[in-house]
Amino acid sequence: MIRRQSLSPRMGTPEAAADELERSVGELRLRGALVNGTSNGRFLDHPSFGPVLARAEALDVPIYVHPSLPPRSVLDAYYDDLPGATSFLLAGPGFGWHAETALHVLRLVVAGVFERHPGLKIIVGHMGEGLATMIDRFDEVFGGFAAHNLTAGIGETIRSRVWVTTSGFFSAIPFQAALAAFGVDRLLFSVDYPFSSNRRGTDFLRSLPLADHEKKKIAHENADGLLRLSHPAARS
Repeated sequence: MIRRQSLSPRMGTPEAAADELERSVGELRLRGALVNGTSNGRFLDHPSFGPVLARAEALDVPIYVHPSLPPRSVLDAYYDDLPGATSFLLAGPGFGWHAETALHVLRLVVAGVFERHPGLKIIVGHMGEGLATMIDRFDEVFGGFAAHNLTAGIGETIRSRVWVTTSGFFSAIPFQAALAAFGVDRLLFSVDYPFSSNRRGTDFLRSLPLADHEKKKIAHENADGLLRLSHPAARS
């Protein structure tokens, strides 16, 4: 049987989570929040999380949607009863984490969350969690079916609200897909240490067939802007 991580009590009470986010940004000078997958089996598009999203928007800080194991019912139906560690690997870093995080982002879009929170910014890791290869497909399949919720296409919404890190994905094919789908201004360098090698990550960055100014964007300039790391307040 696959074990789940326990739910953070803060996300179980969204108003308290919103207050903690504001305290962390105001007092501790943090630059955003990280949410591990679903909370009590609910994605962030659930109305109960409105206070957290609204506070992140008001504070102008991003939310990093990080992978986590899916709810017990999904684990049992999709991933369990496989030999050895295969169930965990399939549910987690081998596939499930990435598929569920991509689904999380897609739900935010089609549920109209970005319409209600036009300043909300989302970060996902692992070269886009598979979104890059599906982004045109979303518009092709959904077409007008989501139009009643959205003022822009699904692909356009994702491209304008989501930033992507390179964490743990250091090969050409996923990078090329992320670059083509999101553009160089939306890519953020990340290693995912200790699960990935710092040396491998930096070697990969240096090897990219990009101009130096584009590598600088990925290495730090995009993060400087998104997280306001170059703002005078960040240096005080």
